[in-house]
Amino acid sequence: MTAGAYCSREVVVAKPKDSIRTACDLMRRHHVGDIVVVDGDVTPPRPKGIITDRDIVLEILAKDVDLDAVVIGDIMTREIVTTEENTELIEVIRLMQVQGVRRIPVVDRQGSLVGIISSDDIIEVIADEMSGLSGLLKRELAHEKSLRV
Repeated sequence: MTAGAYCSREVVVAKPKDSIRTACDLMRRHHVGDIVVVDGDVTPPRPKGIITDRDIVLEILAKDVDLDAVVIGDIMTREIVTTEENTELIEVIRLMQVQGVRRIPVVDRQGSLVGIISSDDIIEVIADEMSGLSGLLKRELAHEKSLRV
């Protein structure tokens, strides 16, 4: 189970010079709470930062800053944590815990963006696996009963 197997490949991206209004519109339109900021001059794109709905609330709205006075690059987190797509999920979980982040851009070996994985994605995987284990217990009991009749 690797980050690449479970990450979302449809990543919402923006450029550092895009407006905060653009970020808000993208988040609303795509129903996401984060945007990966990419270097607009590199193809394929490489993550350069990340901006979250929380960043906008804490850095713009709570401080009553004019939305048109700043751009994404002004408030994005620049020192982002990334993981390669072949990283095992248990390592991604540890990385999230150590770094205190809920979302991590997933990159290939060259550092190009291929997806994003969130704590919600991992919880869903774990819940599915736990459900499978629960079903196994029921099948095991039924099998045992059929042998002991």
